[in-house]
Amino acid sequence: MLLQMDKITKKYGEFSANRGIDFSLRAGEVHAIVGENGAGKTTLMRILYGMEQPTSGSIRLNGKEVTFSSPLDAIHHGIGMVHQHFMLFPSFTIAENIVIGNEPGSSARFDRKQAVKIVDGLCDQYGMKVDPRAVTGSSAPGIQQRVEILKVLYQGAEIIILDEPTGVLTPMEVQELLQAIKLLTKQGKSFILISHKLNEVLDVADRITVLRDGAVTGTVEKGETDANQLSGMMVGRELAELKKNPVDPGDKVLEVSDVTIRGTKGKPVLDGINLAVQAGEVVGIAGISGNGQSELLQVISGLMQPDQGRITLGSTDVTGMSTRKIREHGLAHIPEDRYVWGANREATVLDTGLMGHHRRLQQGGFLKLKDIRSLVSGWVSKFSIKTGSLETSTQYLSGGNLQKLIVARELEQGTPFLIAAEPTRGVDIGAMETIHGELLKRRDEGTGILLVSSELTEILKLSDRVLVMYEGRIAGELPAQEATEEKLGLLMAGGSIQ
Repeated sequence: MLLQMDKITKKYGEFSANRGIDFSLRAGEVHAIVGENGAGKTTLMRILYGMEQPTSGSIRLNGKEVTFSSPLDAIHHGIGMVHQHFMLFPSFTIAENIVIGNEPGSSARFDRKQAVKIVDGLCDQYGMKVDPRAVTGSSAPGIQQRVEILKVLYQGAEIIILDEPTGVLTPMEVQELLQAIKLLTKQGKSFILISHKLNEVLDVADRITVLRDGAVTGTVEKGETDANQLSGMMVGRELAELKKNPVDPGDKVLEVSDVTIRGTKGKPVLDGINLAVQAGEVVGIAGISGNGQSELLQVISGLMQPDQGRITLGSTDVTGMSTRKIREHGLAHIPEDRYVWGANREATVLDTGLMGHHRRLQQGGFLKLKDIRSLVSGWVSKFSIKTGSLETSTQYLSGGNLQKLIVARELEQGTPFLIAAEPTRGVDIGAMETIHGELLKRRDEGTGILLVSSELTEILKLSDRVLVMYEGRIAGELPAQEATEEKLGLLMAGGSIQ
């Protein structure tokens, strides 16, 4: 056995994040770890990578007991980790990011040509193509993912930990990553894959370990299980089938008319966008990241101003209004990036839940703290948000638990129109079931919902109509009953359907 973690326990005060976990990894295999948010997956891997110290338990590598006091120790023992949120310098070139920490040249002069040569060699050796001279921050998420993997390979990693590696990738980029993992295992590398996406796990993993509440509920070979069994092991119950009632649209709650944003190089970022959302329907927007979806949402919510065109909420022209005014006219917004747009890392769970509700939850200029605590406590219970207390800083929540808090906050705004951008990004299958059910409940109650998601299965499951964006334009529209992954994929790539 290449790696063995025995009886790993990690306590934070009275709370046990890991409880006596046994985990092993064979040479040349992909061993996936799945479980709900807060099940202890990332904590276990942070221990393996030297970022945390176990309260008790041991780690053996090639049969020899080892301890890692830092990530540098883990790297020296051939263990690398690619984190859920990329840890790259956006202003550096790809080559500079890959060789950082072990740069070619002397202490006085960095040899850029040699760095490019090294990266070209890595690309050839591992079949992962990148442009070493490109600026990292201008590269697509799929390329940045490759950069992270090439970086740990350059550091000499034989064991590579991937923490939610496909969360920001397009379907095409996901397939490229899974193929790269398969190729690397054939070359002798071993992978530990943390993921919520069971279809991807079942595609690439050899073995799967399921965690629940910090303990192992089972380890199974891929050929001996399926998504239903794994789901039950993760959540401890059978998941309910999502029920979608027939759509009965009402009046328009959003109208976007001829909206254009001119790009810096002459090419429009948004080019004459026209769309509408009616009360009681879900309109999905599919598209590869970078085709104008983010800018469209920012224009609708007042974070950007259009160069031309009009945004109407209900019967009110809100073009040019502030974000606060637009929200007051009936908009709630689950943002696509929970950290950039959805929360302040230093704010408490209570304060984060309060955002956007504070003006109605006050009396005589004072916040009604009792009502606020009751409201946020209800969300924590309903959405199974794992937190020590309402005073816990959101920086200590897992990404999925923070996502659930933001979703609950925006759903409870009670507005006639809701933007739901990547609403289930980074959440587990149980939370996904809850969020999808709540979105359809709001839709049945008459809320108009604009859904933007990189997950085509989510678009197809929830939408009544699907629009596809390509290069800043609406490339096509399909009713739900006619939309398929194949048709949407063609439109997303700039093709057409007959």
